[in-house]
Order: sequence, then C-alpha cells, then structure tokens
Amino acid sequence: MSDFMMFSLVPMSVAVIIGMTCALLGNFLVLRRQSLIGDAISHVALPGIVVSFLLTGTLASTAMMLGAGVSALVTVVMIELIRRLGRVEISAAMGVTFTSLFAFGVLLLEWSQASGVHLDVEHALYGNLESLIWFEGVSLASLFDPVALADLPPQLARVAWVGLLVVAYVVVFRRHLVVGSFDPDFAASVRAHPVIVDLLLVTMVAIAAIAAFEAVGSIIVIAMFICPAAAARLMTNRLGVQIAWSQLFALISSVLGYLLAGHGLIWLGLGFDVSVSAAGMIATISGLILLGACLFGPQRQRAGAASLSQSS
Repeated sequence: MSDFMMFSLVPMSVAVIIGMTCALLGNFLVLRRQSLIGDAISHVALPGIVVSFLLTGTLASTAMMLGAGVSALVTVVMIELIRRLGRVEISAAMGVTFTSLFAFGVLLLEWSQASGVHLDVEHALYGNLESLIWFEGVSLASLFDPVALADLPPQLARVAWVGLLVVAYVVVFRRHLVVGSFDPDFAASVRAHPVIVDLLLVTMVAIAAIAAFEAVGSIIVIAMFICPAAAARLMTNRLGVQIAWSQLFALISSVLGYLLAGHGLIWLGLGFDVSVSAAGMIATISGLILLGACLFGPQRQRAGAASLSQSS
C-alpha cells in the first residue's frame, strides 16, 4: 500500500482527471467535427516554449507552460481567422495552422541561441507521469495529514482546478453547446450566442491541453479528446448517455493503461524490471476501446450509413 500511495496514486489520479476532462470536451468536438483542434493546439506548444526561453532565459516549467499557453491562444485566433476570412473548412484551417506554427517553432529553435540548449520538449509530447512521486504518501493516513498533503505534486492541483473549470463551463453552457453542436443556424436564431460559445469551447480545449502538457503530455491529450468521445458516439445516439460512456472509457483507459505500463510486461512474462511509457499505453488502450466500439458498438451501422449518405 505504501508503494502505491507514494508512486502510483498521484500519477494515476492526474491521468484520470485529465482523461475525463478531455473526454468531456471531446464529446462536443466530435459532434462539431472539430476533433483535430486538440491535435492542433498540442503541436503548437513548441514555438511557445522556444519563445518563452528566449524571453526569460530559463527552462522552468512555469515559464514553458505559459509560453505554450500563449501559443495555443494564438492558434485559436489563427484558426478562426482562416476559417472565417478564407471561407475554408475547419479541418483545413486547423491543418494549415498547426503545421505552419510547428514548422516555425523548429526553425526558431535552429536559428536562435536555444539550439544549443536542451529544451525539455519531450515532456510536452510524452508527459512525465512516472516522476509525480508523493514522497510523504506513506499510508492511507497521509490523505488526512495536512503536512503530507502539502507535499503533493503541484500538477495534481493544477489539473483538478482545470477539471472543475471545464465541468462548470459545460454545466453553465450545456443548452448552448447542445444546440450549437447540432444546428448552429438555429442556435443563432434563438440567440444562443454560438460564436461566443464556440470561442469559449476552444479556449477550454486550449486550457485543458496546456495544463496537461507537463504532467501527461500531448499524446494523452490528443487521444482523450478523440477516442473516448468517438467510441461513446458509437454506443448511443443520446448526448447524455454518450457523455457518460465517454467518461467511463476515459476512466478505464487511464487506470488500465497506467497499470499495464508499469506491470504489463511482468504479467505477460516478458520482463521484470522493464516498463513502458504510461502516456503511450493509456493512448493505446483508448485506441483499442475505440476499435472495439467500431466493431461492436450498437450505433456503428447507423454511423457508417450516415457517412455513406454524406459522401454520396
């Protein structure tokens, strides 16, 4: 129990909170066909991190996450400008934006003095779950010990606040989100403020993605924005039930993926001291759940027929 409390409780909790938070927002992104927005925001962290280093001269995580956050907001603005001024599809606007900004980040890294400095960019991609050790978590009594709780890794509180913010946003704007997701024109006619709600939705996506970078990395973020919600969409045609399914899938992916990353090879008899990336395993489990929903989900035939009718 002491080993679990110290080494696994916090990283597993962080993975669960981020997974369920991203899955909650992902339901509305899937319905609006904007699932790639999470991918776009995740890719543009690099230029923000490089610019942050050039301005501050430090590799502190707070400065890097602040730079990534500013870069994400710039991405949101660019996507909306390209979509509205250029009159192109949202997927095309996202593709142009995140590839251009990511390429700019690579060039900036090579041209600047930061090219000779080890920027910890891989943590923004793969995450750092395994390092979230709670040294004071020696027993269940630590959960009620103020001194031990003060030693909790700060990433847990950060993602918890973001999760509460996202839940509050969905609760307050649920009606506007539902109407805008299914019929934007009707939403505008009944003064549901679809433009403002859309901007807030993308902002929430950016906040969730940036909060997750240091702890879980963009791999989990991209997977959790898409896989649980897409799998849940294949299980039902009712939004409330879909949200419940997506939360269950995110929970299973986070817990099972983390456990398999640390102990899966041992269980399979393939190694004793070998572990794999927790972020990669969680994303893999979420992808397998989506595959299962594609093969056996109750709504898979209806979804396929809808796609066929749209293409024809």
